Amino acid sequence: MPTIDEWKQIPRTDVVTAGREFYGLGETAAYAAARRGDIPTLRIGRKLIVPVRRVLEQLGIE
Repeated sequence: MPTIDEWKQIPRTDVVTAGREFYGLGETAAYAAARRGDIPTLRIGRKLIVPVRRVLEQLGIE
C-alpha cells in the first residue's frame, strides 16, 4: 500500500482501489459509496475515475 506522500503523487485511481485504501470498503460498497457521492468521482465515458487529490482533501489530508 502506498504511503500518503506516495498517494499525493498519484493523480487518479479507480473506485475499488480508493474504496479499499482510503475507506476500508470492499468492491460493492465502494461502488455504492461512489454512486452516493461519498467517494468523489469523475465520469469519462463509462469509466469512473477517482481524483486522489479530492479524496485526500475530503479526508483532511493536505
